[in-house]
Amino acid sequence: MDKIGSDFYCSEEPLRRMWKGASCDTVLDENNDNFGGNASESDYESRFSTRHGFFESGRDDAKKILEILQQDGPGFDAKAALSEMQMRVSGFLVREVLVGILKNINYANRTRCAKLGYKFFVWSSQQETYRHTANSYHLIMKIFAECEEYKAMWRLVDEMIENGFPTTARTFNILICTCGEAGIARKVVERFIKSKTFNYRPFKNSYNAILHTLLVVNHYKLIEWVYQQMLAEGLVPDTLTYNILMCAKYRLGKLDQFHRLLDDMGRSGLSPDFHTYNILLHVLGKGDKPLAALNLLNHMKEEGLNPGVLHFTTLIDGLSRAGNLDACKYFFDQMIKNGCMPDVVCYTVIITGFIVAGELEKAQEMFDEMIAKGQLPNVFTYNSMIRGYCMAGKFEEACSILKEMEARGCNPNFVVYSTLVSHLRNAGRLSEARKIIKDMVNKGQYVHLLSKIHRFKRS
Repeated sequence: MDKIGSDFYCSEEPLRRMWKGASCDTVLDENNDNFGGNASESDYESRFSTRHGFFESGRDDAKKILEILQQDGPGFDAKAALSEMQMRVSGFLVREVLVGILKNINYANRTRCAKLGYKFFVWSSQQETYRHTANSYHLIMKIFAECEEYKAMWRLVDEMIENGFPTTARTFNILICTCGEAGIARKVVERFIKSKTFNYRPFKNSYNAILHTLLVVNHYKLIEWVYQQMLAEGLVPDTLTYNILMCAKYRLGKLDQFHRLLDDMGRSGLSPDFHTYNILLHVLGKGDKPLAALNLLNHMKEEGLNPGVLHFTTLIDGLSRAGNLDACKYFFDQMIKNGCMPDVVCYTVIITGFIVAGELEKAQEMFDEMIAKGQLPNVFTYNSMIRGYCMAGKFEEACSILKEMEARGCNPNFVVYSTLVSHLRNAGRLSEARKIIKDMVNKGQYVHLLSKIHRFKRS
């Protein structure tokens, strides 16, 4: 994916948003019946209190378990210590522990994290009140993937299938992300194509599920091969298939094939959907073709498809990358006239465009407007504003923005810290840069990433 600088927020390719969270397994499905059905207001209050207490108790127990696991080693049997606690193991508790381990993996401790994660995974499976779910398998697989324990990860896939769990798009996503070479990735795809246990819902067929995942993880070249396998099986592509293929061709810079697919789609009797139009708006925006984009938006209305915030945001993002900020502002105003109120993503996109162009005052105006309209900035919005002030040499304002975001409960990510630190260093303000790093460390945030801040030295 092309970016306006690696640290800048950039809106996602339209199809990346169309299936948000659909492949994730629910954690609390085993207890859903306890909180459903008809009930009085007092019943709901009681149940909410019970559920809240369940979560709080689970988080406390997870912290205790993580502390015990950290002590594991010669002279200390973590499994025995866990059993002595006699706590009730639930899906929520297992998730909290495994996520806790996953969050703390770094290069130095990855072997130990893999061992501790699997030790807890085995121990929890031996408890009478609990049985693993597909979600818990996915979490321990993710831990093995992060720790580069690939053989162990594949053994878990086999175990998962043997225990009667279907492999899902989430399983496929975890596995395909570990494949650095196209040859290995193709073998993974072949396994899922042939698998009789692959649960590909909510997609109509396994090929669309695989194609979508490959798009999400940027395996564009493999998409064409999977498509050919799909045709060889006699399956007819639908609108989703064409959308994915067009995204991949565009990303590979094959615009002639992109337009050919669009023509093929029409000849097949398939009508463009919201996502097809979104892709086209993305292409027109990046190509700096505002008039063609306007005609397409009007065509959408004629077809009974009213453009939404996502469509305008996609177009504005593309036009900002092309440097046409006048067109960005025009379509931003048109969006509001059409009754679409810009959300935080849309504001962030146009603010970032102004920052890239060195238009800090206009970015500040949009920033103030979004807050006045009740849209709270997110971490990407703040990072753009911080970068803008740094680029203008206004470091006091940049530091003030950092304090403001923290005061509003928006936690800075590592990109925010590194943006501010690198600009302060480049300006020779080393003491201020060290103070930012010190504050970050004192808060216990991103300590494992300190080496990524250039020329960092412990004082």
